[in-house]
Amino acid sequence: MTTQTDITPAETGGARRSWLREHSELGVCALLLALGVLVLTDALTMDVDIAQRGPVGPKTVPIVVGAGLLLIAALLALDVLRGGRGQAEGGEDIDLSEPADWRTVLLLAGVFLGAAVLIEPLGFPIAGALLFWGAAYALGSRRIDRDPLIAAGLSLVTYTVFNNLLGVPLPGGPLMGVL
Repeated sequence: MTTQTDITPAETGGARRSWLREHSELGVCALLLALGVLVLTDALTMDVDIAQRGPVGPKTVPIVVGAGLLLIAALLALDVLRGGRGQAEGGEDIDLSEPADWRTVLLLAGVFLGAAVLIEPLGFPIAGALLFWGAAYALGSRRIDRDPLIAAGLSLVTYTVFNNLLGVPLPGGPLMGVL
């Protein structure tokens, strides 16, 4: 029989790590809670024109979304603490015994950060093409003959749809006069 004095600090740390591993979904709850608080704080501090018409103004949707995030976070935390576990999909073919592919993750992160830095000076069509090409390369495509062409086409179509059809202005960069 084990008494309270027989438990070593190493066993306590191991038990804590085991409990956290079994309740890892609480991390998602914390993320949803933080997002909900952020959305609600931003919505409630939003400046609104007094001349708005009707009961539904620009604060309505962010408040509903923020409250929904808080509700989902609370319900998920309650479910996890009651023993609920997320079930893996039947079609998942992930081998959890294999280590993470950090090279791919770091390449993708570098490509995204590079696109974020280059979008202003080069414009979306060029930065987007580099983003799509870099993502394809990071994920394993090595077709040098077609990948840049597909990336450029995808970037131009995306730019055209957002800039011309949806009215969302994207920086054109040096190609502004051409496009």
